[in-house]
Amino acid sequence: MESLGSITLFALAGMGLVAVGLGVGRWIRPRTYSSPIKFDPYECGESPIGSAQVQFDLRFYIVALIYLIFAVEIVLFYPWAVAYGSAEQIVGSEQAAFVLRSVALVDLLIFFGLLVVGFAYLWRFGYLEWVRTLKSRTPGSV
Repeated sequence: MESLGSITLFALAGMGLVAVGLGVGRWIRPRTYSSPIKFDPYECGESPIGSAQVQFDLRFYIVALIYLIFAVEIVLFYPWAVAYGSAEQIVGSEQAAFVLRSVALVDLLIFFGLLVVGFAYLWRFGYLEWVRTLKSRTPGSV
């Protein structure tokens, strides 16, 4: 029950900090209202043509997801490498460190193997190519 109280207190403190930040921001920001100057073109000085609601190409999202996958991989490899290198200091004996390193190595190889399978899938079906070509199908081909 003590941990539930700590979690609740932490959540309330977090919500309080957010509320205080929003309140202070509302209190100190300048109050400007709509004016023709606000609707002038900005940055490049060109007037916008058409709607801003344009559908983006799906390739941008795929590249972002691939980047995210490999960034998470690096983020997970770093603490593993630190723990693997200092296993003797963590457990205290050489035999236990060997067991810990063996288990950690198997875990890492399984994780890396899954990432390689995912990478091979992306490569096989052409998701890593920016301009994808559609393969023509002839009758009777698979």
